[in-house]
This record gives sequence, C-alpha cells and structure tokens, in this order.
Amino acid sequence: MAIKNLKDLYLDQLKDLYSACKQSMPMVTELGRAAKSRELSEALIAGNQGIARGMEVLSELCNRHDADPTGEHCRGMEGLIIEAKKHAIEAEYADEDAQDAAIITQYQRMMHYAIAGYGCVRSFANRLDLDSDAAVLQECLDKTWEGDRHMTKIAEGGVNMAAMDGR
Repeated sequence: MAIKNLKDLYLDQLKDLYSACKQSMPMVTELGRAAKSRELSEALIAGNQGIARGMEVLSELCNRHDADPTGEHCRGMEGLIIEAKKHAIEAEYADEDAQDAAIITQYQRMMHYAIAGYGCVRSFANRLDLDSDAAVLQECLDKTWEGDRHMTKIAEGGVNMAAMDGR
C-alpha cells in the first residue's frame, strides 16, 4: 500500500513499532536469563512486561483505525536483535559483570529504538488531532524512558564498576 498522507504513515509506523516490540521480547527474555545480576534480571523481566503492555496499546490503536497490527516486519529491530545476540549472548566473557554491562548496553539500544518510535507516532497523533491516541502513546513513551533510566541506574550503580575489576 502506498503511503499517501500522514495518517497512512501513522498507521504504518504503529505496525512497525508493534513488530519491533514483538521481535524484542524473546531477546529480552534471553538477556534476562544470561544476566548474572539479580537486579538486572528482574529489570529485564519488568521490561518485557512493559513491552507487552505497549504491544496491547499498539494493537488497540491499530484496531481502532481498522489496521492489522501484524502487517509489518521491522528490519531495524531485527538488526538490533542480531547485534544483541552477537555482543551480549554469543560473545565470550571471562567476567560475568562485563557481560552484564554488555546486556544493559544492548537492551538500551533496543529501547532507544522504541523511544524514537513512540515519540514519532505520538507526534503524528498530535498533528492528526488524535488526542486519545496521543495520550496513550505518551504514556508508553514515558514508561519506556522510565525503564531506560532504571537500566542506567543499574549500570552506574554497580554493574559498570564491578566490570572494571575483571573478577
């Protein structure tokens, strides 16, 4: 389908973001299993719960506009997942803390992609006067930022320091 206007682009990007979220969930689960820090593992479990809630919102918004949320495949997230697997799961680590730092890095890269996506679709919804859409997308954006800040606290609160030691 050719994108003819901002509404078409909005729907296309909702579907792309839905795909990104759906693809990220198995990798976040894998990152959580690989994490040695209990705090990090728990944060990744919570992150997956947030991603699932975001998918529910995106699905509801697509349905509200008679669009199928499953109609796209996000190649951007596909690439980020490949990188996360390579750098945080398959790479050989002599130090568990260094691997935890890598897990945080890769998770945050995926979340920053979602932050950009939520910010764009929220802006489109605002421009299209879709106030209720914009409000729930802002909530998703805020929650994603909150999760990102929590990961930064975990990294700066101990994981990065522990990774310096190379125990």
